[in-house]
Amino acid sequence: MTQIPTGPTGPGNTDVPVVTLDDVRDAARRLTGVAHRTPVLRSRTLDALAGAEVHLKCENFQRVGAFKFRGAYNAVSRLSPEQLARGVAAYSSGNHAQAVALAARELGSHAVIVMPEDAPKSKTDATAGYGAEIVRYDRYTGDRAALGRQLAEERGLTLIPPYEHPHIIAGQGTAALELIEETGPLDALLTPIGGGGLMAGSATAATALVPGIRMIGVEPAAGDDTLRSLAAGHPVTIPVPRTIADGQAIETPGELTFSVNRRLLDSVVLVSDDEIRAAMKWAFERLKIVTEPSGASALAALLTGRVDLPPVPGRPGHDPHPPRIGVIISGGNVGLERFLELLG
Repeated sequence: MTQIPTGPTGPGNTDVPVVTLDDVRDAARRLTGVAHRTPVLRSRTLDALAGAEVHLKCENFQRVGAFKFRGAYNAVSRLSPEQLARGVAAYSSGNHAQAVALAARELGSHAVIVMPEDAPKSKTDATAGYGAEIVRYDRYTGDRAALGRQLAEERGLTLIPPYEHPHIIAGQGTAALELIEETGPLDALLTPIGGGGLMAGSATAATALVPGIRMIGVEPAAGDDTLRSLAAGHPVTIPVPRTIADGQAIETPGELTFSVNRRLLDSVVLVSDDEIRAAMKWAFERLKIVTEPSGASALAALLTGRVDLPPVPGRPGHDPHPPRIGVIISGGNVGLERFLELLG
């Protein structure tokens, strides 16, 4: 097995952050012309419901339908010609699988992906469609990380983890970088949390660009491993979450991502599966966009009123104004039958 090269901000160097704003900007340059610069949507109705000026960063319009392409391409594109020739391996419930498969294909390599047997069919079909070989396992009895490492070792592949690497984290942070470049300073940013890579990258970029911004993570109530870990002060493990948000069905945060998030997160909000369904329905009916459950979790937190930010004081002689809130819609990978089943 070959590991992704780490570089100066890798986990072995304790004198510098895991990822810096310069790393995120470097990833953004690497992704220019490859990843989509996804749209930012506004809704007067949503603003009124939230009592805020809301900016939705729609990563459901990203390549492979989710933010994961950013980190996967940033990581795979840094491999040597020899590593690319041998191929890459990954483990994922779906979005990282598709992202690694597409990144490998774009760069002339091939991918072998460990995926759970109950992964959504739309995600496994798309992963195979990008040319990847799929190896299945039972998420409730198997250890996907161990299986991925074993597979990579046996075949001489480079393992591309879903969130536990600086190149992955930096790539994911480009979503927040783009958002703030377009909107200007925000008072808060809501981001879904699974393994923590999107939040770690987003928080790295956002807090460097906008000192004082509030970083708010959102987890499904059944998968509150990051919230529990923050309370404990170290990563804790929970039973495999049984939630419709398959992209957030994580048992424990990554050590690297947690080391970033424990410093930069202000709070974590929990949402139920029913609240996620309601957010998916609202986004479809009012915004005319399709989101997968994980992609709608941050929006769900806003619609339920659990994110209650006070008005922002105005300049001397001016009235306070509503807070400016960014929300990352992290993905839209859900098949038609599953979408109808969830909302039916």
